[in-house]
Amino acid sequence: MRDKEAGSKERIEHILKAILDIESFIENQTKESFLESYVTINATLFQFAIMGEAIVHVDNDILDRYSYPWHKVRGFRNFILHEYHAIEYRIVWDAAKNDLSELKIVLKKILENEF
Repeated sequence: MRDKEAGSKERIEHILKAILDIESFIENQTKESFLESYVTINATLFQFAIMGEAIVHVDNDILDRYSYPWHKVRGFRNFILHEYHAIEYRIVWDAAKNDLSELKIVLKKILENEF
């Protein structure tokens, strides 16, 4: 049993760790090799799910101060977990390659400014 629940700072750190994990998973991958790697796809999906769950527990007053489509982070988690049968792995690849760098910048800015 845990003594305390993770706060906003810890949740943001969890998201940053998930981003780093995804980056390391796909670092030497091409789109084609990613799409052929069941293990990499599933590891990446799990990290996206962590990100979506963690963002739900970050104080909205903090998130509202930063321009980012937070609903997409939450929504992607929900899609992965509830619509798993409809996941298009090319979309996962695109999100991993194209969307994480901006999110990482915003999260680092939040840590610097808020904590």
